[in-house]
Amino acid sequence: MRRLSTTDPDFERDFDKLVADRRESDANVAQTVATILNEVKRRGDPALLDYTIRFDDFTPAGEDDWRIAPEACAAAYDALDGKLRDALELAAARIRAYHEAQLPADRDYTDAAGVRLGAKWRAVDAAGLYVPGGRAAYPSSLLMNAIPAKVAGVERLAVCTPTPRGEVNELVLAAAHLAGVDELWRVGGAQAIAALAYGTGRIRPVDVITGPGNAWVAEAKRQLYGVVGIDMVAGPSEILVIADGRNDPDWIAADLLSQAEHDPSSQSILITDDTAFAEQVEDRVDVQCAMLSTSKVARKSWDDHGVIITVSDLAEAPALANRLAAEHVEIATDDPESLFGAIRHAGSVFLGRMTPEAVGDYVAGPNHVLPTGRRARFASGLSVLDFMKRTSFIALDDAALAGIGPAAVALAEMEGLPAHAQSVKLRLP
Repeated sequence: MRRLSTTDPDFERDFDKLVADRRESDANVAQTVATILNEVKRRGDPALLDYTIRFDDFTPAGEDDWRIAPEACAAAYDALDGKLRDALELAAARIRAYHEAQLPADRDYTDAAGVRLGAKWRAVDAAGLYVPGGRAAYPSSLLMNAIPAKVAGVERLAVCTPTPRGEVNELVLAAAHLAGVDELWRVGGAQAIAALAYGTGRIRPVDVITGPGNAWVAEAKRQLYGVVGIDMVAGPSEILVIADGRNDPDWIAADLLSQAEHDPSSQSILITDDTAFAEQVEDRVDVQCAMLSTSKVARKSWDDHGVIITVSDLAEAPALANRLAAEHVEIATDDPESLFGAIRHAGSVFLGRMTPEAVGDYVAGPNHVLPTGRRARFASGLSVLDFMKRTSFIALDDAALAGIGPAAVALAEMEGLPAHAQSVKLRLP
C-alpha cells in the first residue's frame, strides 16, 4: 500500500505515476483473444464446444446442456428464501424505475424556414448480456444489464454466463427470471462474446453486447466494437474515498475493502486531510481484511494497488479526483455538495457519510456498470441509451427547399460534388 502526501516534494511525480498506472490486459491477452474470436467466427459451434471444455471444464452433452430453460430459471426464483426474493425484487423495482426515467423523447417540429425536423429513438433488435461466473457470478450484474435493455424495448435478450465444471449459479437463474431474459446460454469468456457478435448457428448474433467480465472478456468487446455495439471496455474495479477525520475509520476501511475484494487488480484510494485518521483507517483495513472470506483477494489488491493520500485541505481533493477519474467516488464529509460541485470526472458519486458505494451496487437504482481506468473522462455508466439508437428525419416542401436549397447547391459546388448540387438544383423553381 502506498502513502502519498501533497506536501512531499515528489508528490506530482508520484501522483502522475498513479494516474498513468494501467491495471488492464497486456499484449498477450490481446493476441489470445484475437485467436479465440477468429476461431469462433470461422468454426462456430465446434469452436465454442472446444473452448467450453478447455476453459470451463464442462462438456455439454446435448442441446439442453447449452441453454438453460426458462422453467429452470422460474424454479430457481420460486426456491429463493423469502428475504432474498424480497431483496431481489426491491433491487429490480428500483433499477427499473431509475432507468424508465432515462427514456429519451422523440422530437418533431417545424423551424422558421418551414423545414420539418426531428428524431425518433428505437431500441436495437437484440442485445447480448455477459454475466461472469466463478468468483464474479453476481445476480446484481444481470439485473443491472437486463432491466435497462427491457426498459429500452429490446425484443430479444440473450445472456451468456459460464458454468465452471457444470455448476449453475441459482441466484443468476432467479435474476434472469425476474428480469425477463429470453435466452440463457452456458458459455463464458471471450468465446461467448464472439458467439454473441458473430453467431454460431446455435446462438444467433446480437446488435449490442454489455456486461462486465475479466480481462479476456473486456478485450474481446474492445476488438469486436464495430461488429457490434458495446457498453464500454471495463477494467478492474476502483474506488476513491474522500473523507475527513470525523468519520468512523471502520466505515471507511470497509468501503475501501468493498472494492478490493472484487479482484486482486482492483484499486482502493483514500484522500484525507487528517494524518492520524489515515493511520487509523490503515489499521482497520488490516483488521477487517483478516476477517473476510475474501481476504486473500482483498489483501493482494490493497497491498499491490491501495493508496492513501494526505492533503493539507480537502479543497485539494476534487482536482486530484478529476485526474484519477475513478469509477466510484465517495465524499464522506459534512458538506459533500461543496466538493461534488468541483468533481467533473467520475463514474458515480456517493454523497455523505451514510452513502456507502455498496448500496449503489445493489438497490439504489443507478447502474453499477461504470467506466474504469480513467474512462469517466469521456464515458458514462450503462443506461437505456446503450440499447437504443436515434434516427433523424427531415421533410421539406417547395417553399422550404426554395429557402435553404440554394445554400446547399453553393456548398456542394464548392466541395466539387456536382451531382449533389444537381439533385437540389433540379427541384428549385
